[in-house]
Amino acid sequence: MNGMNISDEMIRYMRLLSEKYPSERALTREIINLNAILNLPKGTEHFMSDLHGEYEAFYHILNNCSGVVREKVEICFADTLSHDEIKELCTLIYYPAEKLRLLKRERELSEEWYRATLERMLEVARVLSSKYTRSKARKAMPEDYAYIIDELLHAQKDEDNNQVHYHNVILDTIISIDADDFVLALAQLIKRLAVDRLHIVGDIFDRGAGAEKIMDLLLGYHSLDIEWGNHDILWMGAACGSEVCAAGVVRNCLHYNAVHTLESGYGVSLRPLILFAEKLYPDRAPMKAALAAITVMRFKLEGQLIKRNPDFNMDDRLLLHRVNFDDNTIELDGVVYPLTENDFPTIDRDDPYKLSDGEKEVIEELTESFTGSGKLKEHIAFLYDNGGMYRIYNGNLLYHGCVPLNEDGGFEQIDLFGGLWSGRALFDMAESRARGAFFKKEKDRRELDFMWFLHCGESSPLCGRKTKSFERAYIADRRAWHENKNSYYRYYYEKDICNAILSEFGLDSPMSHIINGHTPVRTVKGELPIRADGKLLVIDGGFCRNYHATTGIAGYTLIFNSHGLRLKAHRPFETIEKAIGENRDIHSSSEIVETEQRRVMVFATDTGELIQNEIADLCLLLDLYRRGVIVPNSNASPVE
Repeated sequence: MNGMNISDEMIRYMRLLSEKYPSERALTREIINLNAILNLPKGTEHFMSDLHGEYEAFYHILNNCSGVVREKVEICFADTLSHDEIKELCTLIYYPAEKLRLLKRERELSEEWYRATLERMLEVARVLSSKYTRSKARKAMPEDYAYIIDELLHAQKDEDNNQVHYHNVILDTIISIDADDFVLALAQLIKRLAVDRLHIVGDIFDRGAGAEKIMDLLLGYHSLDIEWGNHDILWMGAACGSEVCAAGVVRNCLHYNAVHTLESGYGVSLRPLILFAEKLYPDRAPMKAALAAITVMRFKLEGQLIKRNPDFNMDDRLLLHRVNFDDNTIELDGVVYPLTENDFPTIDRDDPYKLSDGEKEVIEELTESFTGSGKLKEHIAFLYDNGGMYRIYNGNLLYHGCVPLNEDGGFEQIDLFGGLWSGRALFDMAESRARGAFFKKEKDRRELDFMWFLHCGESSPLCGRKTKSFERAYIADRRAWHENKNSYYRYYYEKDICNAILSEFGLDSPMSHIINGHTPVRTVKGELPIRADGKLLVIDGGFCRNYHATTGIAGYTLIFNSHGLRLKAHRPFETIEKAIGENRDIHSSSEIVETEQRRVMVFATDTGELIQNEIADLCLLLDLYRRGVIVPNSNASPVE
């Protein structure tokens, strides 16, 4: 039709594109700009996993960008500042408002101090901005100061030092008017430039008492994705209206003393549960009584769920009916274990999984409290909008748990929802069902139940082990606690298996990796986070304080910049107060996982692929202009 073998649909698309670029000049300018971007170094990616509600440690590592900020400060000033001066400058960047208040209490901050500090912060920002276009760097600047910071970052010496004088006049004016606010703006910019993309590889929620604070921080983060963890999915299930997920969340919060997250963070009232529990267990403290009551409800609800979903293959978790309530023992695998609990006032021996009327009322109120929490709904919606079961990003595969495998190392087929699922198809199906549980107006009971399966099912890609929640709750003998794991956790040390997993997800590059969370790396026992000759990296090193004795460290993070991959192992964080008052940073050791032979540029990234496609479209439109197939409208204003 058009004489160039271009479809009518493509012509229509080109006409729409021409509205944004109405002239050859506009097109050539954008093509030049995009080609320039392709040849800049890729931005820094920051990977974190298994935060488990540990707000202060997360907040500090987010502020110091896993040590990237300190490294840049040392690059700039190793020869001109003392060790203590470097520490103070870093703390000022991490916590500018708090550090300024403290410094003002300790001494008067002179104009000379402000000038030197601002000059140093500008130098750090200048180094960090060098890998971005001037346009992108400016977009990262706090809006109120974007023009001023842009001028200061790009002031150059000239023959008569006019630019230097201009620079100094700007600083003089800032210091005389509101230097503190400008310090805050520069600190924000430095941290923004230090990390281009944040990846949270699961489990924001669980043991720590600050999950809602972590979510508040993430809401305002400039660029991130979240791979759901098994503890995240439990909270998501509760927010969707799953009674058993609600009971599981409440029990965990009571057990790990994280009630503040529930009541103050999300407005989920425990009052009905506590009043009910105090009548059942009058000799116990209110919170201990509540824990005892919700634990029984949790196992009753789980039992009901397992019975109505036989394809979940969780029958071995039906244990209440196997309890000998006469002597409070249970026989498991031929061994008789005494129970630590001997009071089960709501158990009907003829139907142990049946809720009492009082339990039904409490569970209904708790579930309504979860679904009715505005803040929780906002946070869970954010998890859905920015998260998923897995992520493929810049050639790497990110997921929290496991890809279920058979004993022979092949992909395990899971029979669910009338179909057989394995590998990537299992992840895609699971994500579709999890989204249905939240977004469907008419709730599907099976999809709500599936959230529990994802949380703790042995064949769940978010779990992958036979959980022993009942045994841990009621049996003191730790021999009963052993949890068999999916074959994945045996095979993920093998390079061929990891390559097969990567290939299943469409990644065949020798530079691709699996970034995995979920299982704490026990460094005290000699475990290493780098597995399968570097093809798989486990970055759960134990952010959670409860894991520190087990892992020997306080978390791993991963940095992927234009030079390669670096794994950072962090020592335990004390408090934000000490970080500010004593300039204490988290001590971190760095291990190079992989160094790129050539610096990775934007053209080799996912963003680069999109830009190259955009350039191809623009070049086609330019050709159509020059051939007269589409007539440019040089009088039109380009669409911003």
